[in-house]
Amino acid sequence: MGEIKVGTASWTDRTLLDSGWYPASADTPEKRLSYYARQFPLVEVDATYYSPPAERTARLWAERTPAGFTFNVKAFSLLTGHPTRVSALYKDLRPETDKRNVYPDDLPAQAYEEVWTRFLSALDPLVEAGKLGALLFQFPPWFTIKRANKQYLLEVARRCAPLRPVFEFRHASWFDGDNAEETLGFLREHELPFVCVDMPQGHKSSIPPVLAATADLAVVRFHGHSDKWTSKDIHEKFGYDYSKRELRDWAPKLRELAGQAEQTHVLMNNCYQDYAQRNGTTLAGLLDA
Repeated sequence: MGEIKVGTASWTDRTLLDSGWYPASADTPEKRLSYYARQFPLVEVDATYYSPPAERTARLWAERTPAGFTFNVKAFSLLTGHPTRVSALYKDLRPETDKRNVYPDDLPAQAYEEVWTRFLSALDPLVEAGKLGALLFQFPPWFTIKRANKQYLLEVARRCAPLRPVFEFRHASWFDGDNAEETLGFLREHELPFVCVDMPQGHKSSIPPVLAATADLAVVRFHGHSDKWTSKDIHEKFGYDYSKRELRDWAPKLRELAGQAEQTHVLMNNCYQDYAQRNGTTLAGLLDA
């Protein structure tokens, strides 16, 4: 069985800071990250989806965590085709537009290329420290299974090499009927890591909880089962506290998945108060047992 690392998809969420999970002594960003890194070997950086990171910030992350700690970084929204706030773009690359949000086609080709270059190069301190795990490319609900989109997965892999992109889908078409076999087969053929998910079902964005390793790295993200999945309030959407029984049922499945990969990353993305941290600690204990 390959190594399993368990972590959460945030360490700075406002409701987490208010929950009391951090001790009173962890009263600065540096101390909070240091404390988190003593509890978990892995964290997912979600802030980079909303605004691209600065190299200085990545250097601080590397300096404030111990050897062997791993950061997975979520790709900037523009790079996955999500609407992106103009104000989130690098100032010198912002198009002259009255739009509040833009898409890749709204930027000149050279500006779009520059966003890619700057986003990846900002992560150099994590790469140099051996602390960059994977780049999470979570695609929007309108990113369906079709030839052009599969080709984009290959383009992302080429652009990121030698860094490791991992791919999460949010449209049911990728796993409708025979498409499931096609999707997993394509990913395996090109050694592209699939992000397995546990999430609410019955929505167009729903992906079934398929556990499959399509490369040497497997990733599982737990989104919870909130009955308010379509809410624009992220805390309503992800505010789900897994029971110990649910997590106990997942442990053998995760061990089986880890038997198919060299390394498995398990991320709790039910980020509301300390749900993710408590659930992650419980799950890690069950896996150790």
